[in-house]
Amino acid sequence: MGWKPCRARSARTVVSAAFAGSGYSLRMSQPPVAQERRIVTSVPGPKSVELERRRRAAVASGVGSVLPVFIARAAGGVVVDVDGNSLIDFGSGIAVTSVGNSAQPVVRNVREQVGAFTHTCFMVTPYEGYVAVCEELAALTPGEHEKRSALFNSGAEAVENAVKIARAATGRGAVVVFDHAYHGRTNLTMAMTAKNAPYKQGFGPFAGEVYRAPLSYPYREPAEISGKEAAERAVALIESQVGAENVACVVIEPIQGEGGFIEPAPGFLPRLAEWCREQGAVFVADEIQTGFCRTGDWFAVEHEAVVPDLVVTAKGIAGGLPLAAVTGRAEIMDAVGAGGLGGTYGGNPVACAAALGAMELMRGERLAERARGIGAAMRAALEETQRSNPVLGDVRGRGAMIAVELVKPGGKEPDAATAKRIAADCHQRGLLVLTAGTYGNVLRFLPPLVMPDHLLREGLAILADACMRA
Repeated sequence: MGWKPCRARSARTVVSAAFAGSGYSLRMSQPPVAQERRIVTSVPGPKSVELERRRRAAVASGVGSVLPVFIARAAGGVVVDVDGNSLIDFGSGIAVTSVGNSAQPVVRNVREQVGAFTHTCFMVTPYEGYVAVCEELAALTPGEHEKRSALFNSGAEAVENAVKIARAATGRGAVVVFDHAYHGRTNLTMAMTAKNAPYKQGFGPFAGEVYRAPLSYPYREPAEISGKEAAERAVALIESQVGAENVACVVIEPIQGEGGFIEPAPGFLPRLAEWCREQGAVFVADEIQTGFCRTGDWFAVEHEAVVPDLVVTAKGIAGGLPLAAVTGRAEIMDAVGAGGLGGTYGGNPVACAAALGAMELMRGERLAERARGIGAAMRAALEETQRSNPVLGDVRGRGAMIAVELVKPGGKEPDAATAKRIAADCHQRGLLVLTAGTYGNVLRFLPPLVMPDHLLREGLAILADACMRA
């Protein structure tokens, strides 16, 4: 089944120009699934519809899905459903499969590890893979200081442990977070997350000693304000309402994820990090969605040469297997006594093997550089569409982490309905996209960093056409 372009000719031209001469191809491994968009049934198709019926009878309704197509295979830049439809993937499982699904270095390492042993619990009998991942994190994360790491299962678990570590190191209790933040779904991280529904509604009371400060949100600032000025605004609130002497840590996403890919104005992050150093608080960079080459650097804070005290990672770290980490200054990490950190599955040997394979591929394929190329192409296409369509209020992001905020024409009123229509249009034509934002009016794009150029071009053309039709 084909699709007919509406009014996206100029956007298609811009996309082609942005890719001229790049000729990207994956060198370390060829994806085992054909890299093509192919729609052979309705979306979802009959087999997915039947599986959805079974799902509704067996899976809790609180576990939602963006698109109820059931996946059978995935690799490179596509996901293939049980009906044989092949969709272009602009989601990467929410920035998890940055190296592509079933990437060969990941598969190789996982097979070898599964054949050796699957679990001992590092707290019972340790193994080399855990140590090797921690060594890699010490080498890759910003700063030349001595570092330590602890491994966990999920991003939320890592954030919660970062707070534990900061409190142990400082002897203080207060945690500062920001407007529009998302840090997880545990009780503490729900308190740290800004958006109420669906993440917090009905789940309280939440953990205490969590305080929210204003973020630098360039598109929605009431007046022009620099990043440093926005940081001083946040600092003034922290000092007056929390007290600097009470702050254990400031936790921030360098570019917000679920909040809508909000990138603070230059100078915001450096000033916050400086204030933490002045006041003896721990500066925690939540790099769960931004880390591992996604933004065009290994970590997003590197863009402004910020060196966090603690870096929290997950998602893209292990090529699709569950793994998370807290990495930071040795004196802070070692403030927790023996037995104070851990978890039965944290740093599972199979997940560690996958992470080592994923990081090998990131280096070998120079995926940080690739992310910058993807970002340039995406911004060019979306900005061209924006010039002729006033509902695209803001195009933002960095590297292969790009978003567009949808607004009602003539102002900046959030338009979640249009975002939903565009996403649904893309899904029907074989392009998987995600929504985000406090107001539900942001389309976010997180393509695998190994996506071939022709798929990226085709996906952007579909997206541009859907925007014009909205």
